[in-house]
Amino acid sequence: MSAIETLLDRVRAALADVPRVEEKKMFGGHAFMVNGKMCITVREARLMYRVDPDVADRVLPREGCRTMVMNGRSYRGFVQVDADAVRGKKEFDYWAGLALAYNSTAKAARKKRSS
Repeated sequence: MSAIETLLDRVRAALADVPRVEEKKMFGGHAFMVNGKMCITVREARLMYRVDPDVADRVLPREGCRTMVMNGRSYRGFVQVDADAVRGKKEFDYWAGLALAYNSTAKAARKKRSS
């Protein structure tokens, strides 16, 4: 099994009992939407978690963690965590728990209007 398939299976298992989960291919990987909001994304060597921005500031010093940057823009509250840093169940569950805790209060992205 490839590294990405292993990560995907772990995320699927972590979200198995969570209602309203949708898996989509996006950003060159797989995104897990919970309640219509991005919660966790998986790519080959890392996971991205959407967490409370205030919590993100406190967890950035953790091993393998950094703020998500796309096209030179930093996204506060979106953190990337190296796959190696979540090999253990305790660390994996910690990050998934942060993302799920924030999901209930996070705002959904605005839908783009069709032309």
